[in-house]
Amino acid sequence: MSKRNTQQRRHTIVSLVNEKGEVSVDQLATFFATSEVTIRKDLTALETNGLLLRRYGGAIAMPSEIVSADVEDNVSIRKLAIAKAAALRIRDHNRIIIDSGSTTASLISLLGSKQGLIVMTNSLNVANALNELENEPTLLMTGGTWDPHSEAFQGQVAESVLRSYDFDQLFIGADGIDIARGTTTFNELIGLSRVMAEVSREVVVMVESDKIGRKIPNMELPWSNISTLVTDDGLSAEAKEQIEHQGVQVICTSVE
Repeated sequence: MSKRNTQQRRHTIVSLVNEKGEVSVDQLATFFATSEVTIRKDLTALETNGLLLRRYGGAIAMPSEIVSADVEDNVSIRKLAIAKAAALRIRDHNRIIIDSGSTTASLISLLGSKQGLIVMTNSLNVANALNELENEPTLLMTGGTWDPHSEAFQGQVAESVLRSYDFDQLFIGADGIDIARGTTTFNELIGLSRVMAEVSREVVVMVESDKIGRKIPNMELPWSNISTLVTDDGLSAEAKEQIEHQGVQVICTSVE
C-alpha cells in the first residue's frame, strides 16, 4: 500500500475515534478491508504522535485534558522537531543504531517511508515501535544485561554484539552537553554508548537546547567522537559557534 493511502487511512482513523470515542481493531479492519496487523501498526503510530490512546483490542480518543497538556508541552514539540531534522539524514538502506531515550524514540514514527533500513537498538521500547512500522525494517537487538535506570540493555555482551557490525549512523541523546568536552549523562554505564560511536561512521546527537551547557559528572562522548549535533533554535549563537569550533556540525531546527 502506498504511503499516501496509509496517511489517508490513519487520518480517517483519527476522525472515527474522535467521532465515536472508541473503536476496535476488528471494526477498523473491516471498515478499511485490511488486516488487523496493519490496523495495529496504524494505532501504534498514531499513539506515538499523540493522536489517540491504545486500549486492548482497539483505541480511544485522547482525553481533552491530555490534548491541552500536549499543546503546552514545549519539550515534546521540540523533540519532534529535532527528530524530523535528524530523520532527514537517513537514506534508504542505511544501517543505523537508535539508542534508548525519549528524544531518539521520536525518530521511529518518521521512518515509515524509508526502505531497506537495518536498525540496531538496545531499547525494548524502540524495538517494539520499529516492529509496528509498515515498511518493516530489519531489526537487530544488542542483547546484554537489562539496566532499569536507562531502561535498556548494557554490558559486555551488548558491546561484543555491536562490534560484530558496522553502521552508517548512530542516533543518541544526552542528559547534558558540556560545551567544552561533549555529552554527559547521569548513567554510569557509558561503555555501550562509546562502542556504538566506534562502530558508526556518523554520530548524531539529538538534544534539546536547554540541556546544552548542563554539566553532569559522567562524561559520555567527547566531541572528537561526534559528527553532528541536532538541537532546536533555542541554542545561542555563541554556544553554537563554540561547538562548531570543536569540528561538530550543528543543526538548529525551527520549533513551530
